[in-house]
Amino acid sequence: MLTYWARHARLPGGIADAVAIDVADGRIAAVTPGAAPRGEILGGLVLPGFANTHSHAFHRALRGRTHGDKGTFWTWRSGMYALADRLDPDAYHRLARAVYAEMALAGITCVGEFHYLHHQAGGRPYADPNAMGEALIQAAADAGVRITLLDTLYLSGGFGRPLEPAQQRFGDTGLEGWLDRVERLKPGAHARIGGAIHSVRAVPEEAIAAFACSTEGRPVHVHLSEQRAENDACRAEHGCTPAELLERCGLLGPDLTAVHATHLAERDVDLLARSGTGVSFCPTTERDLADGIGPARALADAGVPLSLGTDSNAVIDMFEEARALEMHERLVSEERGRFTADALHDAATGHAALGFTDAGRIEPGARADLVAVALDTPRTAGARPDGVLYAATAADVTDVVADGRHIVHEGRHRYIDAGAELREAIGELWQ
Repeated sequence: MLTYWARHARLPGGIADAVAIDVADGRIAAVTPGAAPRGEILGGLVLPGFANTHSHAFHRALRGRTHGDKGTFWTWRSGMYALADRLDPDAYHRLARAVYAEMALAGITCVGEFHYLHHQAGGRPYADPNAMGEALIQAAADAGVRITLLDTLYLSGGFGRPLEPAQQRFGDTGLEGWLDRVERLKPGAHARIGGAIHSVRAVPEEAIAAFACSTEGRPVHVHLSEQRAENDACRAEHGCTPAELLERCGLLGPDLTAVHATHLAERDVDLLARSGTGVSFCPTTERDLADGIGPARALADAGVPLSLGTDSNAVIDMFEEARALEMHERLVSEERGRFTADALHDAATGHAALGFTDAGRIEPGARADLVAVALDTPRTAGARPDGVLYAATAADVTDVVADGRHIVHEGRHRYIDAGAELREAIGELWQ
């Protein structure tokens, strides 16, 4: 039995003071507010571990390298393809473990990796057809965080078009080939295997329908209506919106998380709500790529569960993602208080979207994921504990416990020098 003592902690009932948190076998055994200090002291405010529900780890190597020309989402995508072409399993493992260490330093204890970089250039499988996915699973283990590998079906280069040369690495021979490969993945205790449809433009309608019948019990994700051009092309091809196409194919439902959902029609919001589908917003990426601002408040009002992701990892900071959910709403509505602090914390701890329904709360029986945030930094000094979400950044995280394992201590990862490894791994890719 380990005990962590928090000066302040965010419990399901709100902020509590002087909280003793007993941990056994990676889970919280007891939570006692008003306790005398004992065990290991976690200063500041202790929060549940964050869930990053949408990541493309290799995009981290593009940070600070895509802003020289005006460009568009589609020109950015061309640069991303060029980067993907430089990765092999060893290079991907080195990069991803450093990226996941950066996430741990930001208080992220579980990541949903939307994984479509499967094969060698030209589409030829590696000797181990899951070498790239296994590299990601091992990278998460090295960094001490959980991972849901959202292995992604990617079959076409657009509606009615074959894969482009740069996309050959992403594709499988078809749904059966994808299923056969995914069934061979052997996750450790820290990992889950989920599935994903890259987008309605990357998977034909009949394959989406068959996919929907093949993933029962797994978390499933899909990029949805990120770009207006995707909506227009879907209407031209299928006579409906992407969300309507997913409904027609039987994919909408409680196991599905739609990523971005930026350009939804009013009926789309209703379809997601009635089916129990969740939505993962990625505000820092959506604004970096000029995607637009999604209808977060309308979705929440309709009862759609919201979670948050870092997507392209242009920024890895769940405080910023959560804050942006509210601040973007303020910009479009000209009103404050569109989301409560509790709602924003719930979105930042949306582990259920990754298949971990036993995480994201500081209560007995939950996974022991704890994030300590300093209250005496230049950013947080003077803020009340219940207002820290509006003041803190990832730099204010001092300690992180994931599944009972203390992986970040006094602002440093205990096993990985994230800055040095990022510098080395990214430098090798751009030589």
